[in-house]
Amino acid sequence: MDRSAALIGLLAEDQAEDRAVLAGEPAYVALRVRDKARREAVMALLAEGWPEDADTLYAAAWVLNHGDLSEEAALASQLAARAAELGRPGARWLAAAALDRSLMYAEHPQKYGTNIVPDGVGWRLWDVDPATTDQERIANDVPPLSEMQARAAAITDPQPDMAGAPGWLTRRRVERAES
Repeated sequence: MDRSAALIGLLAEDQAEDRAVLAGEPAYVALRVRDKARREAVMALLAEGWPEDADTLYAAAWVLNHGDLSEEAALASQLAARAAELGRPGARWLAAAALDRSLMYAEHPQKYGTNIVPDGVGWRLWDVDPATTDQERIANDVPPLSEMQARAAAITDPQPDMAGAPGWLTRRRVERAES
C-alpha cells in the first residue's frame, strides 16, 4: 500500500470510531489506545516527508488532531493549513481547530474558540484570545464566538469523571475556581 492510501485508510479508521464515549470509561480508554496507534502510524509515514496532495495532508492532519500533545495538534494545524492552500474543503476549519487544540493543551487561550470542555459542572469554551475577531473566525470557517458559546451552553451531556481528566484541564479548572 502506498503512503497516500495508508494515510487515507488511517483517516477512515479514525472517522469510523464512536467518539460519543465518556472519558474514563473502558470504551474511551480503548479508543485512545487506537487513536495513539494511528497517530504513531501517521508520524512514521510523515517521516518520509509530507504528502503533496491536499486529501492526504488533510487525512494526516485529522488523525493527529485526535492526539494528546500540543506538538501533535500543532503539526495537524500545519498539515491542514497546507491542505487548505491546495484547496481542500474543510481544511481551513481543521487548521483552526488543531491550532486551538495545540494552544489549549499548552494551557494557553485558544485563538478561534473551537474547543468545548467539561469543567466538572457544565460545558464551556476553553478560554479564547479576545483579540481574535469574528471576521478571522469566519475567514477560517469557524462560527462566530457567540455561536460557539451558545453551543457549549446547550450541551447537556453528563460530565466525565474529572479525577481522570488530563492535567492541562484539571489545572485550569482549579485556577478558575480560585479566581
